Amino acid sequence: MSDWLVLGIAMAAACAVVLAIVIFHNRGVDKDDDDPNEIPGVMDYMTMMVGVVYAIVLGLAIAGVWEARGSAQESVRQEAQALHEIQQRVQVYPTEVRERIRGDVDTYVSYVVHTEWPYMARNETLSAKGTQLLDKLRADVTRYAPRTDLEGQAYQPLVDQVGVVDDARGARGQNAGAVMPGIVWFGLIVGAVVTVGLIFLMRIRRTPRELLLAGVFSVLIAFLLFLIWDLDAPYGRGIGATTAPFLDLFPGIGH
Repeated sequence: MSDWLVLGIAMAAACAVVLAIVIFHNRGVDKDDDDPNEIPGVMDYMTMMVGVVYAIVLGLAIAGVWEARGSAQESVRQEAQALHEIQQRVQVYPTEVRERIRGDVDTYVSYVVHTEWPYMARNETLSAKGTQLLDKLRADVTRYAPRTDLEGQAYQPLVDQVGVVDDARGARGQNAGAVMPGIVWFGLIVGAVVTVGLIFLMRIRRTPRELLLAGVFSVLIAFLLFLIWDLDAPYGRGIGATTAPFLDLFPGIGH
């Protein structure tokens, strides 16, 4: 049974139970005693509760996508920092080995910033070429046999930093896709329609003040939904994670 079918059954069951209780309760009420004007605040109360519930849902959605964006940016920072550490720690190696490893790092960083980042935004996944470049860096670091005590002391930390890069890259790949599942978007959009639709249920008039409030309220809902959509792809849209950590630690590859 799919999640959408379960959702539909649950919503239909909840609605049916509430309507059944209301109808059963009203059967025992005398029509002469049933005066809707005695409870003038029922509609106001229900409208307020719908707005409160939807505001809570919006707040949770914004918090979720913002946290995912922060996690994605932290993965980028860890990856860039580990690559920077490799470049610095390798200085105790012989010139030929040092330059080869540093060249691997520069090639990988340049590819990530200029090629893989747009690819990741379009396809929501990492590229095979980036993985190959990281494998080459790992091979050049791990296959070198230290010849001095100083090189031996630097070897294991370098291997560990390559592992950090690999782990951060994997986290970057996991965060490349959308955060919010489709069923959540369904709830957000339906909730927006219901919440805005209550404006018409309350028989809004055409006075400038009421029209202004209705317009501002609708714009606010649209803005919040757009904000969630923009943050929903941590690497693909305007407020998502950026390549700033790479550019800060490797200023030469920004050109």
